Amino acid sequence: MSTLSYAVSDSMTMLRRNLKHAVRYPSMTVSVVAMPLVMLLLFNYVFGGALGSGIGGRPTGGGAYIDYVAPGIILMAATSGALSTAISVCSDMTEGIVNRFRTMSISRASFLTGHVVGGVLQTLVSITLVVGVALLMGFRPSATPVEWLATVGVLTLLILALTWLAAAMGLVAKNVETASNMPMPLTFLPFLGSAIVPPESMPTGLRWFAEYQPFTPVIETLRGLLMGTEIGNSGLIALAWCLGLTLAGYLWARSAFDRDAKR
Repeated sequence: MSTLSYAVSDSMTMLRRNLKHAVRYPSMTVSVVAMPLVMLLLFNYVFGGALGSGIGGRPTGGGAYIDYVAPGIILMAATSGALSTAISVCSDMTEGIVNRFRTMSISRASFLTGHVVGGVLQTLVSITLVVGVALLMGFRPSATPVEWLATVGVLTLLILALTWLAAAMGLVAKNVETASNMPMPLTFLPFLGSAIVPPESMPTGLRWFAEYQPFTPVIETLRGLLMGTEIGNSGLIALAWCLGLTLAGYLWARSAFDRDAKR
């Protein structure tokens, strides 16, 4: 077998390990899925009347506001998955299992690859559940099959970027508690974008931040693909942000993992 074949085989072994761990200890996965579901219910049924009327929606589920807010909550579900990755990576680093892996004849890249791919798959499953609940609540996307595929592609690329960032955070965190707190800004940053209300309704300073932060073009791209709204240049900007964050997260994670190996 070639070096690449060994690396792929070892990465698949690490992926199976992480997925089995998620099945045996589902509490973290459940909590990550629960938060966007609670937010979806909260913003649609509790705040939906006030917020929806301000953007032309109807008071509660089954109206226009669920169509507006659902793409934002779907993106929030994508950001929530970073939490479990950061915790699982930090847990492995602090419990000493990584030192045992380093004494074995396995690819060094397989540890991070297994965590990242496992995190991406788990997050995609949680997003599927959020979409299913949103459909039950009255979310009615008009996307064609091709637009659904494009939506999945954008979400997968975003999740990959956030998962690499989360893996890096887990590597540099001193303990699991710190690792659980570091990705939290990623989870709530969509609220300071166009996830809940249009940036046009915000004060000038906050509106500027909302328009130029990374998640707003992603949300607008998802909203355009699913609901047929204007995308404009948001698609290209979203792609650039996703690729840039993926590269930054990968380089940060690799540097942190290599630095830890030299200690």
